[in-house]
Amino acid sequence: MENLGNGLVFGLATLGPGIGLGILIGKAIESMARQPEAAGMVRTTMFIGIGVVEVLALLGFVLAFII
Repeated sequence: MENLGNGLVFGLATLGPGIGLGILIGKAIESMARQPEAAGMVRTTMFIGIGVVEVLALLGFVLAFII
């Protein structure tokens, strides 16, 4: 029963970052297509955002082992 709880915690913890990454990358590509001259700044900001969102997934992974 404990394994089910761990899997549920990890599964739900990765759901949010997965959706967040999809939205983040999609909007970044959309903005680069609209304004190619700002692609460098958008790409840099996107990578910072990806790092922040991935921390949430890693936090959920660690939380699954703690519980």
